[in-house]
Amino acid sequence: MKILVIGAGNMGLTYAEGMASSPLLNRRKLMIFDIDPDKIIALKESGKFDVYEKLEDCVPRADVIFIGVKPYHSEELFSRIQGMVHQEQIIVSLMAGVTIETIQAQLGVQKVVRTMPNLPAQVGKGVTSYTESAEVSRVELLMIRNLLDTTGESIRVENQNFIDASTGISGSGPAYVFYFMQSMMEAALKMGFSEHDSRVLVSQTFEGAVELFNRSDISPNLWMERVASKGGTTRAALDSMDDNNVKELIKDAAYAAFDRAVELGKES
Repeated sequence: MKILVIGAGNMGLTYAEGMASSPLLNRRKLMIFDIDPDKIIALKESGKFDVYEKLEDCVPRADVIFIGVKPYHSEELFSRIQGMVHQEQIIVSLMAGVTIETIQAQLGVQKVVRTMPNLPAQVGKGVTSYTESAEVSRVELLMIRNLLDTTGESIRVENQNFIDASTGISGSGPAYVFYFMQSMMEAALKMGFSEHDSRVLVSQTFEGAVELFNRSDISPNLWMERVASKGGTTRAALDSMDDNNVKELIKDAAYAAFDRAVELGKES
């Protein structure tokens, strides 16, 4: 199985490194393509990949092609590789908003898997939602899932609507967490803690809370009830959030990302 990753940006390189370090490639080196001269040098120096600077040298040889370019670069890329791809290849898109139908039409292929990755894939804690065109077989889909799992976990969803919805939850979700963390760190600094202590207080709190959640079947609401005693400090904080409608604002933010993903699909 020959794997090619086109685009060595955040997501492309993350999946390339995850797959390259797994046994799934049967000791074959993963192929990777990029146009940035500095990235090409760094990729070659890493020794992990077969690095290509010409699409015609790698695209026809691949069994599976991961596309990790920015969505607004997709049309240009598709026009360049349209004559190089063939019907037996599987195209795996890491791009937000670009639909399966768009990829099929612009590349003239049928086997397409559309995914929604997220940033924690960089540390092996990612979650990737995916769905496929009808032409992808069960065996092929299992192979793709195994490749996606090299960066964390994957979830097959019923259709592309859930890929767009995943954008609003898991795809953009890390930014919501960072937003909350930044706000808490700023509050800690205002209270007089040092930059270092503020960072430790917040990061350990988040890490510990997630670990507690993952080790039990208890819902977030029940955890809040356990932490927040009547008339206590935590209840005061939670009441303040409820008074300021924070929960609904977070939901609105998730839907804003979802709606934008749908818009991107229409634009493509």
